[in-house]
Amino acid sequence: MKSVFLIRLAPLAALGLLAATLRAEAPARPQLSFARAPELQATVGAAHALALENLLVLNTVRDARQNHNRSGLFRDPPGTFLRAGGDYDTPWTRDASINSLGAASLLCPAVAANTLWAVTERRDGKLIVQQDNQWWDQVIWIPAIWNQYLVTGDRAVLAPAYEAANQTLAERRAKNFNGQVGLFGGPSFFNDGIAGYPPPLGGVDTKGSFVLDHPGTDRIMALSTNCVYVGAYRAAANLARELGRPTGEATDFDGKADALAAAINGRLWDPDARTYGYFLYGSGDRAGTLEKYQEGTGLAFAILFGVADPARARTLVAGAHRDPQGIPSIWPHFPGYNDDRPGRHGDIIWPLINGLWAHAAATVGATDVAASEIVGQAKLALNGNDFREIYDARTGAVTGGWQNGHQWESCKHQTWSATSYLRALYLGVFGLRFERDGLRFAPHLPDGWSGVTLTDLPYRGETIDVTLTGSGSTVASFKIDGETWKDAFLPAAGLLGRRRVEIELTP
Repeated sequence: MKSVFLIRLAPLAALGLLAATLRAEAPARPQLSFARAPELQATVGAAHALALENLLVLNTVRDARQNHNRSGLFRDPPGTFLRAGGDYDTPWTRDASINSLGAASLLCPAVAANTLWAVTERRDGKLIVQQDNQWWDQVIWIPAIWNQYLVTGDRAVLAPAYEAANQTLAERRAKNFNGQVGLFGGPSFFNDGIAGYPPPLGGVDTKGSFVLDHPGTDRIMALSTNCVYVGAYRAAANLARELGRPTGEATDFDGKADALAAAINGRLWDPDARTYGYFLYGSGDRAGTLEKYQEGTGLAFAILFGVADPARARTLVAGAHRDPQGIPSIWPHFPGYNDDRPGRHGDIIWPLINGLWAHAAATVGATDVAASEIVGQAKLALNGNDFREIYDARTGAVTGGWQNGHQWESCKHQTWSATSYLRALYLGVFGLRFERDGLRFAPHLPDGWSGVTLTDLPYRGETIDVTLTGSGSTVASFKIDGETWKDAFLPAAGLLGRRRVEIELTP
């Protein structure tokens, strides 16, 4: 769901013609092959091709209105950016960032850069992430732009990225940081609909779908949002170091990240349940009370942004509730919702979250959980030949869920559903880790996936073919072009052309 104030649907016929025009210009696409598992080829492999079509063709669009260059950094060529989906014709800050982090910065870096710059603006001459009525998700842009640099090695990104990061973090800290609690206030990362919140904040027949239409929602302190701030501060510190800024700047950002992570672990951790709660109330007679629902995005971000230490991360993955179709947005149902009428942002499947969760599970070695999420999302997408926005958590039926007393639509060709699926494969299973000087591999191969190959993967000036054999997360053998290397690392310098990487894994 997007804010009711900003939503604007694309002219569908025009977008169809544009997609056809761009089809011939789409970059080369990686191929995913399962030599020993035809059933995985028919599901995971087929969905991989569908996700690439979603990203590289259907949702790569031109800035026809020429209204996405408020920063002056949007470039033509390519003149294109990633829209949020088939029913959303704009980039959106969180969508632009999630899509770039998931796969776009790797597969279409120039388009990803345009998309990230398209959600920034100049204010009083200074670059900042665009300011709108969904301010709580703005800082996800900072890890995304840092990732853009790590993937591409383009140092021209650094200076404007640091300016925007510094300005945005200062703005948000001044307006939204609760110094007494040590956490940032605001709704959860992407739950901009009131169906994502329990009474007294929300309710099944509540009027007004936008979360901030309801008192107190701006003061809650959500797990997902605060974990993103930790990642944003870490990325800002890295930008400062890479630019050679005064040491105190990076130290300050790192210090804020450390303090925030400590506050999350102190305030949002439920020691009895051995997991994190959803959010802390920040106002009213419930101020300071922890709402103990499971937030799928929050748990994933706690792992991926390093808020949870390795032992706690393994506990989270082992103990998380998953529905028949995978981990839901929020669990259990809020009062008034049920299996027949699930809330739009409640106990329901958003593939965005499942891709994040598969990646998080893989990083702690839970390859069975990662595989289950990946296969499940592949089947959902292939059932309708489309990566939709939302599905029923039990039946897998396409549905937008319930909110304000009626059922909503599930939007088609949702970009972050596709890029999160690619993220689960590329970053989770194949373990791609982008570093300033090259590409590190830390794969997590599920049982039964041995022999999986990813070919024609673009990386800076190289084309990489990667084959994984065995199973597990320990690298037993790493070869580049048949030569054994001690370190599972492909240097960015001096290896232009096509490279063949072979990795054997053991549990």
